[in-house]
Amino acid sequence: MTDATAAGVRAMVGRNFEVYKKTWKVNALPPLAEPFLYLIAMGYGLGALIEEVQGIPYIRFIAPAIVAITMMQTAFMETTYSSYVRMYFQKTWDAVMATPLTPTDILWGEVLWAAFRATINAALMSLVVAAFGLLSYPTAFLIPVLAFAIGMMFAGIGLYVSSRVRVIDQFSYAFFLFITPQFLFSGTFFPLEQLPDAARAVAVALPLTHAVQLVRGAALGDWPDIAPWSVVYVAVAAYVVPALAVRTMRRRIVH
Repeated sequence: MTDATAAGVRAMVGRNFEVYKKTWKVNALPPLAEPFLYLIAMGYGLGALIEEVQGIPYIRFIAPAIVAITMMQTAFMETTYSSYVRMYFQKTWDAVMATPLTPTDILWGEVLWAAFRATINAALMSLVVAAFGLLSYPTAFLIPVLAFAIGMMFAGIGLYVSSRVRVIDQFSYAFFLFITPQFLFSGTFFPLEQLPDAARAVAVALPLTHAVQLVRGAALGDWPDIAPWSVVYVAVAAYVVPALAVRTMRRRIVH
């Protein structure tokens, strides 16, 4: 983490958490309501037309993907729009840099907070999914651990995007060209095997594909059958991508 300190990073995470606590009721509503709506509309609605996928009921197939999607969206949103607002409009980063905290403290704090936020939302969504009886134990207890690693990966991607955009409206390109395709084509609502070979090759390279694989394995109790490549992919990306993003963003805010 170069010049980052544990105390400094912890202080930045704590600062963001204090702000979160002031609006926790509003923040908790989407991860509680979203899976309920998806499971009713797609699990029971579309699921009535699709009896099974890969030998399991359709609602059990999509439920873990919905949880994985919220990990992606939460972490990415936190280090794009939210971080950008703190950096440019609220001038929060300028105020924090007037304290002993370093720019690297701030950036790693932003990444870690985004991962924690993804973990919180994934845990809330898991409660709803569990209420539908769609989780298998004890492997389902791995979901918060996976959420943190997946959150780190997407938080790093989001921070890197933030280091490149010049105006806030440019984030719409990232969501349209990067987030939306993953939402649709990462084995979320149908198996990758249904895609043409070329499209499947692209899908296998997408971060959410591996996130869905891991969360689905934990949720369904199929953890031993998960491809080792997905474990390696997320584990490496969870540190390498944030480290690259912090380095890139640091150059932007220091110079």
